[in-house]
Amino acid sequence: MKVVGLTGNSGVGKTVLCEILKRKYDIKIINADEIARQLTQESTEYLENIVKEFGQDILNANGKLNRKKLANIIYKNEEERTKLNNLTFIYVVDEIKRKINNIKEGNTVVIDAPLLFESGLDKICDITIAMIAKKDVKLKRICIRDAVELSVAESRINIQLKDGYLSQKADYVIENNGTLSQLEKVIEDMQIFT
Repeated sequence: MKVVGLTGNSGVGKTVLCEILKRKYDIKIINADEIARQLTQESTEYLENIVKEFGQDILNANGKLNRKKLANIIYKNEEERTKLNNLTFIYVVDEIKRKINNIKEGNTVVIDAPLLFESGLDKICDITIAMIAKKDVKLKRICIRDAVELSVAESRINIQLKDGYLSQKADYVIENNGTLSQLEKVIEDMQIFT
């Protein structure tokens, strides 16, 4: 089994890349953000610890996590963001490892994790890929995808890791400023997944 770690900031196109890999190469995808969402759907230990750390106010009336409230807290305060990340690393990393163990030998699996290096997930990867894009491209994509103002998209990008840092840490770098067909060609030329 080959384990590939994929990282990059919001708006670089990781989701699109994963869709291509799934469709064209039958690659198994494990999305760290999706796992974090799943682990906060019910009364889980992870959710209980988030509530202990951030208070009952982050829950909706139905007891589910209010992501917007939590995002408002962590996007404005680095200390709070670090607290959430440390909790997330414990539960999400364990779940990712469990999922990998359930995948058959001979398959290639991609871990899509914005905090791949910070969580230590890179240590279980055979290779790592950083996706980067120009700032204006990322901003446009975030605004369209999330239906947010430019200032909100900028505040998100400003707290994320710099492309240069990710490029230095990763084995491969994909710069994604173009079209879908250009991205498909880059993946094909890399020959990692064929």
